[in-house]
Amino acid sequence: MLITVSGEKKEYAEGLTVTELIAQEKVEMLEYVTVSLNEEFLQRENFDNQKLNDGDVVEFLYFMGGGK
Repeated sequence: MLITVSGEKKEYAEGLTVTELIAQEKVEMLEYVTVSLNEEFLQRENFDNQKLNDGDVVEFLYFMGGGK
């Protein structure tokens, strides 16, 4: 199946979950990553069960505090 990950179209096996995608993409700083699937934020507890489909768009976003 073809999905877009962080703006890049890539080929993956059918039935891939968000957790598996995170591992394959070697996402760093897992404690800070938020996942957007087709412009909707996913709850972390759903990563293991959320299967990806052909044409999906996935973004890995990092929200970190800071400043003064």
